[in-house]
Formats: sequence, C-alpha cells, structure tokens
Amino acid sequence: MTPHRGRASTGGSFPPFDVTLEDLRTLMEFRGDEAREKINTDYGGTDGFCQRLQTDPNNGISNNADELHSDDSEQEAGWIEGAAILVSVIAVVFVTAMNDYTKERQFRGLQKKIETEHKFAVIREGQQLHVIVNELVVGDIAQIKYGDLLPTDGILIQSNDLKIDESSLTGESDHIKKSVEHDPMLLSGTHVTVRIRRSIPYTGNSLDGEKLPNSTLPIDGDIGRQPPEITIDDGTKQALLENEENIKLDGYNGAVASGAATAGKNEIDIATTKKERSVLQAKLTRLAIQIGYAGSFVAVCTMLILVVRFCIENYFVAHKPFSITNLNYFIKFLIIGVTVLVVAVPEGLPLAVTLSLAYSVKKMMKDNNLVRHLDACETMGSATTICSDKTGTLTTNRMTAVQSFINEVLYKDTPKWEKLNEKTRDLLIHCISINSSYSSQVLPPKKVGENMQQLGNKTECGLLGFVLSLGQSYQTIRDAYPEELIFKVYTFNSVRKSMSTVIELKDGFGTTFGYRVFSKGASEITLRKCRWIFGQNGLAPFSEHNYDRLMRDVIEPMASDGLRTICLAYKDYILKKDEQAAGNEVIYDGEIEWDDENSIINDLTVIAIIGIQDPVRPEVPEAIAKCQRAGIVVRMVTGDNINTARSIATSCGILKPGEDFIALEGKDFNERIRNEEGEVVQEKLDLIWPKLRVLARAQPTDKYILVKGIIDSKLSANREVVAVTGDGTNDGPALKKADVGFAMGIAGTDVAKEASDIILTDDNFTSIVKAVMWGRNIYDSIAKFLQFQLTVNVVAIVIALVGALAIQDTPIKAVQMLWVNLIMDTLASLALATEPPTEDLLKRKPYGRTSPLISRTMMKNIIGHAIYQLTVLFTLIFAGHKLFGIESDLKAQLRAPPGQHFTIVFNTFVMMTLFNEVNARKIHGERNVFKGLTTNPIYCAIWISTFLVQILIIEFGGHALYTEPLTVEQWLWCIVFGVGSLLWAQVVATIPAKGLPKGLAIGGGEVEPETANILTGDDDGEPHEKRSGQILWIRGLTRLQTQVTDICLLNKKTSNKSKNIKSRRSGVNTK
Repeated sequence: MTPHRGRASTGGSFPPFDVTLEDLRTLMEFRGDEAREKINTDYGGTDGFCQRLQTDPNNGISNNADELHSDDSEQEAGWIEGAAILVSVIAVVFVTAMNDYTKERQFRGLQKKIETEHKFAVIREGQQLHVIVNELVVGDIAQIKYGDLLPTDGILIQSNDLKIDESSLTGESDHIKKSVEHDPMLLSGTHVTVRIRRSIPYTGNSLDGEKLPNSTLPIDGDIGRQPPEITIDDGTKQALLENEENIKLDGYNGAVASGAATAGKNEIDIATTKKERSVLQAKLTRLAIQIGYAGSFVAVCTMLILVVRFCIENYFVAHKPFSITNLNYFIKFLIIGVTVLVVAVPEGLPLAVTLSLAYSVKKMMKDNNLVRHLDACETMGSATTICSDKTGTLTTNRMTAVQSFINEVLYKDTPKWEKLNEKTRDLLIHCISINSSYSSQVLPPKKVGENMQQLGNKTECGLLGFVLSLGQSYQTIRDAYPEELIFKVYTFNSVRKSMSTVIELKDGFGTTFGYRVFSKGASEITLRKCRWIFGQNGLAPFSEHNYDRLMRDVIEPMASDGLRTICLAYKDYILKKDEQAAGNEVIYDGEIEWDDENSIINDLTVIAIIGIQDPVRPEVPEAIAKCQRAGIVVRMVTGDNINTARSIATSCGILKPGEDFIALEGKDFNERIRNEEGEVVQEKLDLIWPKLRVLARAQPTDKYILVKGIIDSKLSANREVVAVTGDGTNDGPALKKADVGFAMGIAGTDVAKEASDIILTDDNFTSIVKAVMWGRNIYDSIAKFLQFQLTVNVVAIVIALVGALAIQDTPIKAVQMLWVNLIMDTLASLALATEPPTEDLLKRKPYGRTSPLISRTMMKNIIGHAIYQLTVLFTLIFAGHKLFGIESDLKAQLRAPPGQHFTIVFNTFVMMTLFNEVNARKIHGERNVFKGLTTNPIYCAIWISTFLVQILIIEFGGHALYTEPLTVEQWLWCIVFGVGSLLWAQVVATIPAKGLPKGLAIGGGEVEPETANILTGDDDGEPHEKRSGQILWIRGLTRLQTQVTDICLLNKKTSNKSKNIKSRRSGVNTK
C-alpha cells in the first residue's frame, strides 16, 4: 500500500501512517480465521500492522504531551469544514442580498423621482402655476388638456366637447360625454379624450378612494411622470383618438385610409398589442435551459460512472460483500454529481442581468432617459430601426412665425401693422388670440438676452408671437372674450388637422345677432374648405385655380424651406330674415346644427397663411449620423406637409442627395400596402419599408402599421427591432407595439407616457442615441459575463469529471468551489455588469432579433482559454508534484489533510480565472484588453480585492479551506500561469472567427417570448393555459445552489464522525 501522509496541526512531528480509516473499517468487519488471514495477508501479521500504525508492540506510542495534543487538535478540527462551508454560504447570501438591496433602493429612488418631478397646471391667485402633484390641495383649480390622466376625483366647472375614457373603471369602451349641465363628475384614473377648456376643483379622493388631505396624484406637466401606482388595465384600454364621429383606430381591418376623414375607422385594441419580453431575456432564458440540460447530463453521467466503477471493482472483481459503510462512497459520488451540477447551472446569470439593469437605469436618468420598463434598456442594444417624430424630437419645438401671406402678398418678414388691411388685420389677430388654448402664452424672458418664454402649445405660441410682433396684445382680446363666453370649440386632433372656435356676435345692446367661426389648421386641408379669400382688392371668390396657385406659389415654397404652414380662416353666421346673404356671410333662421362639423367648418374665408419655423436641433444631425454609422435606420413619421417633412429630413441627414430612399404621404402609403379589400398585405409592405425614410401627413394608424409591419417582416436575416417616439394620445398603440417606446417627458400626454417604455425628459433625439449606447452596453456586459462564466464552467466541470473518474475525488474541494462560484457569479456579475458605455459601441452593427447571443468570436475565446487552462491544470494535477518536488495528492484519501500539490492546482485555477476576467472585458476580438480599464473603479476594486482574499485563503485557510501555505517560488509560478492567460489571449485573437463553423454560435434564431420571464421570476399575473415544465425545472435548478452541496457535505461529515474509530490518536485526518 502506498504510504499516506499524516501531519500534526501544531508542532508535533509524526512519521506517515501506512493505513487509512477506510482500511481499518473494512478490517473490523472480518471475524475469526478470515480476520487473521486478512491481517497476515494484507498487513504482514500483527507486527506489520503495528508498524503501519507507527507503534511498538512492547513500548506503545510516545507519551509526549505535545504529540498527543496535536492528534486531539486534528480530530477536533473536523468541525472547521462545516463551519467554513456555512461561512461561505453566508458570504454568498450576504453579497446577493446587498446587491438586491442596492437595486431595490435605486428603483425606489427612481419611483420617488417620478412622483416628485410630476407637475400639473393649476390656477392660484389668478396666475397659472405648474405645481408638483404632491403639493396639490383640495380646492385647487386645475387646467386639464387632451390626453391627461385625471389624478383625483373632481367637479367640472367649464368645458367644451369634453369626453372621458372611463374604461379603466367601468370597462365601458365608449367615451363618456361630460358637461356642467348633465354630468360634471370626473373620476380619478380616467383619461381626457377631448380637451377641457376650463378647469376643475379637486376633491380629496385618490385612485383607491382614500381621502387625501393634500391631493397627491399626477396628471401631466412639464415633466409629467406617472408613478407605478397609477395603472390602467391593458385589457380594457382603448385607442384614444376621438372626434365627433367617435373615430377610432385600426391598422388592418378597415377600409383604405384615403384621407383625414376616413383614416382608421376601426380600432386597435391596445390589449392585443401587449409587448413581449425583451429579446435578450428570451435568449438568456433559452441559453440557461440549454446549459442546465448539459450540466445535468454531465452530472448524472459522472455519478453513474463512479457508481458503476465502484461496484465493478469491489463487488465483481474483489468480491467484497456489501457493507453499510459503503454508503459513504455512494454519498460521496452523489455529492460530486451535485457539485458538477451546481458549477454548471448559471445561477449568476439573473444576478448579472439585474445588476446591469440597476446600474444602467440609474446612469440613464442622468442622460435624460427615465426608464419605466427595465427590459427596454437591454432591447435598445438590438434596435435596428428608430421611427421618430419630427416636432420637438428632431426640432427645437420653439415655433416662430417667419413668413406670412396676407391679402395675397407674401411677406418674408413681419409686415407693418399700419400697412395691412384694417378688416383683415383685425380678423387675423382675433382668430389667433381666440382660436387657441388660453393656457398657451408667450411671456417675457426670465433673463435679459434670452428668448421669450413659450408656455403651452408651441404652434399656438408661434402664432401668438406673431401677434406680438405686429405690436398688438393677444391678452387684451382674450380679456374681451373670456373662456366662459366661448360658444363652441372643435378641438384639434390628428383627424381634423384643425381647430375651430365659435363665438357669439352681439350688438351694442348685448343682443346676439350671429356667430363667428374661427378656424386654423394644416394649409392644404383648411384651404379645401374655403370658398372666399381676402385679396388685395377685398373679398374675392376662392376657386380651384386659386387653390392650385397658392399651393404652388406659397405653401410649397414655404414647406421647402422647412416651414410649417398654418391657414387662418373664418366664417360668419348672421341672423337675418327675408334677406339674402351679403358676400361671405351665411344667413340662418332657426337652430344651427353645431354637431354637423362638416357643414360648420366649410365655405370658409381665407384670412392668411402663416409660415412657422421650428429649427432642427443643432445636435440632431450628428446624432442621426451616429445612428447610421451604428447600423440603425432612422425614419421620420410626422403629420406635417410632405415638403416640410422632406426639408427637415434633409437638414437632419435622414435623406441625402443621391440616395435611393423615398418619402411618402400617409395616403400614398396606404394605397401601396393595402389590397382591394382595404387590408394591409405584408408582402406589399415589405416592398415599401426598406427604402422608406419619411412618412408625412401620417395618421396614428399609419405609424402603427409601419411599426408592426417592420417588426413582423422577415426580410432581414436577424429580424428588425424597432424603437418609436411619440407624444400624443393617439401614439399609444404604436408605442405599445414597438419593441421600445419613447414618450416625450415635456410635450407628451399621460396616455403616451403610460404606453411607453422610456420617457425622454428633454424630448431630444440625442437622448435616444444615449439609450442605444446604454442598451448595447448592457448587451455587451451580459455577453462579457457569459464569456467569462462559461469558460470557468467548462474548466470546472471537466476538472471535476476527470478528477472523479481518475482519482475518485475532485482536486478542487467543495468549499473551494464555493469561492470559485463566488468569483464567477456574484463578483464577476458586479465587476463586468458595471462597465460604462463608450462611443465604440456605436461603431458596430446592431445585434438584431435573431443574432446569436454567443458569437463565434466569443465561443472561440471560451474554447481557446478553456484549452489553455485545462492543459495547465491537468499538467499540475498529474505531474505537478514532480515539477515542484512535493508530495503527491493523487492518492490522498477521503479525509487526508491539505497538501501543497492540490493547493497549487486550486491557486493556479483562481489566478487563471482572475486574469481571464480581464480578457473577458473584450468580446469582439479586440487585442487591447486593458483599454478603458481605469474608467471602471468598481471592476478594479473587485479584482484587487479578490486577489488579496485569495492570498489570505491560501496562506491562512488551512484545514478550513483545504489549503497549505505556498512558497514564494510556488506563488510566482501560479501568477505566471495566470498572466499566461493574457498572453494566450493574443494567440487566440489571431484565429479568424469568420473561418470557424457557424454552428459554434449559440443563442441565435427565433425565441419563445413566453419563456422570457424565467430568469427574473416575474409573473404578469395573468392566467396561463399551460405552465411550461421547463420554467419550473430551470427555476428549481437555479435554486439548487451551493447550499445543497453544503448540506450534503455537512450531513456526510456528521455521519462519518459518528462512525469514526475511537483511536488513541486519529492520525487519519478528516477531509
């Protein structure tokens, strides 16, 4: 029998024993002649047996107190194993708990920021103020606009054409008409679908019915966030496009949208556009399942091979009888199998995702991205298309009237008031002042040298600024016509493309003798409703010829200059009997059908055409260029004129001279993509969207159809991932359908924000580019962690498997594997998931929906470094004792004390893992693995701390961690092998990834969206028809962590100790 080492734990010095605890247990099972024969045959009789136990048959053992004490201390040290395992488990749990706590604190801070920054317009002391919703009090007079979410119950005191969506409370999809006379009660949690022109006093009821001493809940404002507590059931929510005919939206089943009056007459049910889980989470879930299957297979095979080998060697070859003590071996084999399984299961993957998201969300807030749905962060890393609004996103959203067409004279600058026709100029300023929201105001600048302040609707502010530039006061006119005297309002929406206001005409005695309708809207649409025009010589008929001339000579040149053209018109109803209409007046006798909008807003008289400039943000062209270099296509979807849209797109760089891209109007777009039955055909849409860059005069249905069509298209090899911006109520369906929906924090309505994934707090396109960087950074962080962890997994599994088969033990012990797991899971997650983004992220193409999660380059790195580490480790395992001139641990028994041989193996494994963590920072074949290292202090701190802890473990771990202190030379060799990983990375980098088989890439192709919540454990609360067995299996598997191994080892330790031979000195130490 090969001599087995024995060591005293304190000062004593014993010669090695030549018998093991298992040998003694087996011997004690023999009786009579069999026992005598066994002793004579295997131990050379009693003398030989005493010699193996290092005792003298006549004199016995030494009575040296130090030696006896040493033996006792070794026996008493058996508890250290269990204690060390428990401490390791506590460390793992503590680190995980701290990470969860930090994440939760960050998210609570995010929620608090949402609540405290949400402002709302109220009137106090006659002044309009924007107040944080937490500061609203009972009795506040609140001004509410189209698309708002009502925060509390209230009473209506003035309105025009108010309709409320109460589906969130009643389930009724029809919008409810509200008025002071019939139904003045407004309920919290409902949406405004037609603008309120006045205000409401708030009562003290919140969404849940509790009394509020100081009303709490947000509606809308400059920042206008909606806290998570305010939610609307997706199943009952409807698209909130509304006009007098209750027009709703539909993307597919309606007739061809041939114009503003017919666009989208059916509905898009937002419930059917419920967003799937992110692409990255779906891929990670599938990869986790695949790794779990592979790990389970290897673990079961390892355990079966060990069991079969033991049975064959002992029961069939040696013909030994079965003994109860043999159960210890089977327990050992089971523990080895569980150890392999624990190492294989990527339990650190959810932690890496969570840490990366928590870190990124906090940083993205500083980049003006307020994340509402966490999975949107990672999805932006795969974005291939951005469908962006124009106004406010690509432009400054600061409107200025720079051109005008009045009395058939085109003014390139502000005309002189005294040179304008008296009647025309009076109608002009009255139309602008009255036919606009009274909350829209232009105020003096806060500081000298700054621009005028624009509050409210920016287009209306541009028109009001035009009134001021004429030297007139819009407020004087509004004071003469206060809101309560306004007779009727036809609010603006994307169907009408106009706004109209009706006022009463009274004589000097206060008697009403007629009505005047002021109207403003998109020029080409409003002009179609005009019959008269104020020319140079007074009132003149407006014919089709005049329309074509204005379009050619006025509107198209303005639009080509990037101007938004607004037509101002009016119409008079005069109460006269037995008389004919004079000029453009309409004589009426009796009641007027005010609900007949097509009749009311018709036969108008053109007052003027105003060209409003909304300049492109200076930083937008470069931001779009970055997107294009990053492989992201930017498409502009706007309601503006095609020429205006084309001009702005050219200025932004979306359209470039010489490129074969197209710009379409919504009408032409629908005609090209629908069949004769009016249904959208995907094949026709696939012929349009790849070259489409600008969609003008677009209805909300058009945006929804475009987004859905691009997502569903299979033209691209990796499938398209679409991001969409929106600010209006009607953008809700498109924002819901998109992979990532961006709502405007300043100009956006509550409905848009509720439907979005990310809120842009500055309404700036450049913030979307930053979101792309963060999304790709999250994707890269997860990929870095996977590359690192899978390398460790492969090496650890192979070492455990080969060790179990070759020496019936694992060179790296269970408690050491705990430390390795801590390095490759928790600490690596924290280190690699907190890498800051760089501009280099925008130099690559997007990942796409079906691109592999683990690329061929990553797999090349994983396999290459695994080969290097396994070569080094196997050399040390089987020849290390010869190379270093130390005793071998290959034949060490189950409870042998630690030795330098396997300590070197363990230390080298950790060193190579640590230095490979540096290599793992690069996943795209970069050679300089140190680039950007100093920009991540968290990574540096974790790496250095891990190295220092490893020194402590080796030098002071002792029996607890099964380590033996190493010499300086041995340490240097371990570090050299670790540094060798950095040098080997340069060798691996020279291998071209494109020459490798495509089958090496893992995680590509289509994924099942319903399995995407396995990693996070989220449950959407909806009933599932079928609970996937994979979900339960992988969730259970991820919970089968090191603690299971620890319990098994602890039970095994306790069992073995109870059966231990009561020896004078137990020289055979437990292990």
